[in-house]
Amino acid sequence: MHQLILNKFALHIALAPEEQVQALSSFEIQKVKKRTWLLRAGETERYIYFVKRGCLRMLHTDKSGDDHIIGFYPENWWNCNIASFFNGTPSVNAIQTLEDSELYCISLAQLETLFNLIPKFERFFRILNQNGFNLYHHRITSHLYKTAEERYIEFRKKYPGLAQRIAQKHIASYIGITPAFLSMMRKENGI
Repeated sequence: MHQLILNKFALHIALAPEEQVQALSSFEIQKVKKRTWLLRAGETERYIYFVKRGCLRMLHTDKSGDDHIIGFYPENWWNCNIASFFNGTPSVNAIQTLEDSELYCISLAQLETLFNLIPKFERFFRILNQNGFNLYHHRITSHLYKTAEERYIEFRKKYPGLAQRIAQKHIASYIGITPAFLSMMRKENGI
């Protein structure tokens, strides 16, 4: 039942059976319906999420009301507005479910307790943050020097199968183009 998240832990730390039980007890499991706002801009992030089933999106809504998707978080991905979570400050971004989802959630208080009980989790979450920073950095720089087609191909490699699960308008927002341009580009290039 919990093998997916235990496998994720095992990528970076070795847990004894009693530590696995202790770690799992630190997380809540939430079943959330499609289109649920887990975090709205201006709110403070309360959880780090691990997606067991479903898909989340993180987005920023500009002054004109246009959404700009920062990332997608399908099964086996972590998601959180880290700055808001650790600093207790309002988030400038929002997080929403794109599908009915099942999530493992851990609060800051639960995370701090976990760090004290099983110190190797500090290593796990440090690596998780480093990897997240690398993804974010790559995402920003790819918008500076890659074409829309290259960004779409990169999206498909990064999120295999996700294009069939989510709305094209979300993919277009992530790539930084209009849905009409995405449709035309896919038709012209057979992608």
